[in-house]
Amino acid sequence: MCVCLFQYMSGFGNEFSSEDPRCPGSLPEGQNNPQVSPYGLYAEQLSGSAFTCPRPANKRSWLYRILPSVKHKPFTSVPCGDLTENWNEVEPDPNQLRWLPFTIPKATEKKVDFVAGLHTVCGAGDAKSRNGIGVHVYTCNTSMVDRCFNNSDGDFLIVPQQGEILITTEFGKMMVEPNEICVIQQGMCFSVDVFGETRGYILEVYGAHFELPDLGPIGANGLANPRDFLCPVAWYEDRKVPTGYTVINKYQGKLFACQQDFSPFNVVAWHGNYTPYKYNLKNFMVINCVAFDHADPSIFTVLTAKSTRPGVAIADFVIFPPRWGVADHTFRPPYYHRNCMSEFMGLIKGHYEAKEEGFQPGGASLHSIMTPHGPDVDCFEKNSTAELKPERVAEGTMAFMFESSFSMAVTNVTIGPNSPWNLNWRGL
Repeated sequence: MCVCLFQYMSGFGNEFSSEDPRCPGSLPEGQNNPQVSPYGLYAEQLSGSAFTCPRPANKRSWLYRILPSVKHKPFTSVPCGDLTENWNEVEPDPNQLRWLPFTIPKATEKKVDFVAGLHTVCGAGDAKSRNGIGVHVYTCNTSMVDRCFNNSDGDFLIVPQQGEILITTEFGKMMVEPNEICVIQQGMCFSVDVFGETRGYILEVYGAHFELPDLGPIGANGLANPRDFLCPVAWYEDRKVPTGYTVINKYQGKLFACQQDFSPFNVVAWHGNYTPYKYNLKNFMVINCVAFDHADPSIFTVLTAKSTRPGVAIADFVIFPPRWGVADHTFRPPYYHRNCMSEFMGLIKGHYEAKEEGFQPGGASLHSIMTPHGPDVDCFEKNSTAELKPERVAEGTMAFMFESSFSMAVTNVTIGPNSPWNLNWRGL
């Protein structure tokens, strides 16, 4: 366990158990659902997989709450803002797309929290059929107050770019800073506190959970090691909210809200293997070429959400971390490419090696299926004549890619005539 301001348990997909130290013995012994739980708590199971999934893929946790989450008023539809699953509102366009940094609203002009600041950039598939992907950005300036978010459609992989975020979940609290990521899995309630102007990216997947990629001939160790993933410890608040606490539910691509008179973060103890978690990208153990040629970027995969086709992902989360470049007789930056996958790229900090101008932290690019892409002219000319000696690559930089087998469509939010975002077209 990491002992710091926030406490965590380490491991990926482990069987964890935790109880708030204010209530020792709050976890039932020897069973999940006793007739009377310790402290009179309510036992509630959160299932992240079908009951009959094979044991390695079976995901569930038992939560012991002051009040059950069923105790709420009916859900009603609420405006979705810039969150959408309408992939047909913009005509298809295979051109390379690049966005300048997504604008963060000023708190002096309008207060915007995490949910109000969600904007869908692109995606494909369908939450109803449990097969698809959504790519969003969040731009916000104020914390969520007496409201939380729950995604019934899928998992959120959150990539902070500017500003740390304090995420309160039913399982406990996580502080997530730029150069870290976190995953909030389907059905988990969470609230986000921010500490100024805040921006980041979100990869949403329907119908699958993120897992570590198989290592194959790499062996038992490397890439993102399981021990470096951190899950929160139990923390609860026994807080009545007479004026109403709002639970916002993303369901079938739409937003709904219900009211209750208590905080949902009232889980005193829990155990299971279905949890939120976070990971620091600096801990990624980089594999790279040490002889010649440029290895495929799949060697930089942190997490993958697999499809039903072997070796094909609904989405991969890939990073381009600081590393050594030592390949001989080789054009070292990323090669020119046409890909059967869609590539959405973002930049957390620094300068991406293949696009040193125009691709900025907080911005993004989309290379659609089979659209040619690659280094810009300056990068090509510089690296075609460079002296090939060992050198540090991407020092002080962290770019990432959401790669998907889906042919992603952009939305009116980011490309339409009334879009607030700055779209740049790019060619060599």
